[in-house]
Amino acid sequence: MNILLCAKQVPDTTQVKINPVTNTLIRDGVPAILNPFDTYALEAAARIKDKYPDTKIVVLSMGPENAKNALKECLAVAADKAYLVTGRPFGGSDTLATSYILANAVKKVEELEGTKFDAIFCGKQAIDGDTAQVGPELAEHLGYPQVTCALECELKDNRLEVLKEGQDNNMIIGVRLPCVLTFTKPGFNPRYPNIRRRMAANRAEIPIITSEDLTEIDSACIGLKGSPTRVKKSFVSQKKGAGMIVREETAEKTSAKLIALLSDAHII
Repeated sequence: MNILLCAKQVPDTTQVKINPVTNTLIRDGVPAILNPFDTYALEAAARIKDKYPDTKIVVLSMGPENAKNALKECLAVAADKAYLVTGRPFGGSDTLATSYILANAVKKVEELEGTKFDAIFCGKQAIDGDTAQVGPELAEHLGYPQVTCALECELKDNRLEVLKEGQDNNMIIGVRLPCVLTFTKPGFNPRYPNIRRRMAANRAEIPIITSEDLTEIDSACIGLKGSPTRVKKSFVSQKKGAGMIVREETAEKTSAKLIALLSDAHII
């Protein structure tokens, strides 16, 4: 099986602060890490490789030159090859432009690897944006079926059986190959790299893919000019006090209980 993992290097948001004057993120001095949700996708791919050793895992990332560090982290854990998509024309891309670039990059990597990918794994979202849009948009660009919020998956013949997280209950969904899966946090922790793989990853050369390599890409659909999203303001939400969850046996009983509580509080 051939799996492509889309990964992203992100700022460690536990150390990011908001500038109170400009309402923008203060990134200076903040360490960069591999997006945590992408580590769950990598672990899912690694578990398939554990069961099917001939599985090949290729990692693809779009970002600046130093994003190679995140790619080497993936190589140290379980990946076999990594590619970095980078270049000034890609700067300022929103999720729509990013997914379009990645879709073109997937085809380029398939050309370079001489094979088609059976599945594309992504993290549910990047912690620096939390949009959860790139994975589903990538599936749409490629015309692949998709399952979001995956916890685990298992290869069964020519499909994947996916344990999907639900609001109240989890569910198992079968999806044919090729497909796109986005992963959320499962009930176990991702594995750590061993010393041998860590040393090999540190020595690895990461091939670069630039806009010149993506000959079919439309320059009007990438970068800032190709991005319809406009961020008007960033701010830290203010805590407004404790809340409560109302959950009864049925939706009707839950609604009745909620109305009674709001009435008693003289809100309605």
